[in-house]
Amino acid sequence: MPTATAVFNGKTIAKADSWETVEGNVYFPPSSLDKSVLSVTDTHTGCPWKGLASYYSIKVDGKEVKDAAWFYPEPKEKAMNIKDYVAFYKNKVDVSVA
Repeated sequence: MPTATAVFNGKTIAKADSWETVEGNVYFPPSSLDKSVLSVTDTHTGCPWKGLASYYSIKVDGKEVKDAAWFYPEPKEKAMNIKDYVAFYKNKVDVSVA
């Protein structure tokens, strides 16, 4: 069975055997995250069909990247399958499925 992994600054920050893929992005379930490296930011963006996204910054061993991950705490009906799941910007975090 494949595994989805997110790595930042050499540290695995998310790993899951089960995830959702939406618009080419891997959405990791909340239970798969290392929340000790995530901090919620004040950034929000809107998607017409998913709803209002919230963002996390990531900090590992002194290296920080702002708004590197996003999630939908209250998604619209068609996106309920990704409620609280987290996706990472591929240009900021190494995301792979293998």
